[in-house]
Amino acid sequence: MSKLKKIIITLLALLVAIPVCVFGYTYYKLNSIHEDTDYESKLEDVKGITNILLTGTDARPGETASRTDSMMILTIDNVHKSVKLTSLARDTYVQLPGRSPGKLNTAYFWGKEPMLFETIENEFGIGIDKIIQVDFNSLMSIVDMLGGVEVNIPQNNLSEINKYAKQCYDLYNSSNKGNFKQINSAGKQTLNGYQALGFSRVRKVDTAIARDERQQEVLMAITDKLKSMSPTKYPKLLNTLLPYVKTNLDSNEILTLGITALGIINNSNDIKTAEFPIIDNVHVKGGIYKNAGWVWLYDKNSTVVLQDFIYKDINMEDNEYLKDNSN
Repeated sequence: MSKLKKIIITLLALLVAIPVCVFGYTYYKLNSIHEDTDYESKLEDVKGITNILLTGTDARPGETASRTDSMMILTIDNVHKSVKLTSLARDTYVQLPGRSPGKLNTAYFWGKEPMLFETIENEFGIGIDKIIQVDFNSLMSIVDMLGGVEVNIPQNNLSEINKYAKQCYDLYNSSNKGNFKQINSAGKQTLNGYQALGFSRVRKVDTAIARDERQQEVLMAITDKLKSMSPTKYPKLLNTLLPYVKTNLDSNEILTLGITALGIINNSNDIKTAEFPIIDNVHVKGGIYKNAGWVWLYDKNSTVVLQDFIYKDINMEDNEYLKDNSN
């Protein structure tokens, strides 16, 4: 997780640095991505703790319905002076409000933000009504704006990466994407936007862990280029990124929370990460279940581990519930 922590810290720093450097312009632009959501958390607020749902969607051009391809809860904990990122497994089997049970990532498809918020609250006991969403085009656009990113292509992945890259090319709504270009050789390669996203999304040739490592490799390459970017290019970066971002946070909330999070990280020099359900655990089983396909089934009582991590700052591996129920 150390690489991931560095990535998040750098991106949070950029989130704050860009507004500070071009404040007036940024304030105006941030207002353009604000969209209200018709939902208010049913759980009582915990003073000093803010939860924001970060999602990546698989929306295709012209589609109004999509699934959440990735979901993380960003917790800004001003009580314990901690920033946390909790990944929620997209294939977690949950009860969808007003519908049959299914995968967590279908909640957004059926009921947009309100159903996704309500599902997380009902299933995991985490109060949440703030969200930041991006779609595939955001990563592709940033990579192209930066002139590409260098990654290491394994030989056994080459054909599969090209297959995914073509799918991403078809999704990419940039007028400057040109004709499709496949990757011709393995080893160190500089990838354009749709190639980098294809590289990140390959699943079939190896493990989920390897896929995560590829995603981290792309994010690290993006982060390295962003760190060396001249502040004069920040407005262009915002113009590139923001069309693919939407949030129910207003400009004041984004700036305030960003500054708070960065201040906590600067003092602790760390960001805590976790995942739920806890895959390598006796309380979680994966497999084909009913009509939902391949899902993660988890012990509902184990949500106390997630709640303690977010609200009480107790690391999951130190939680007494797991120690007392290890068999």
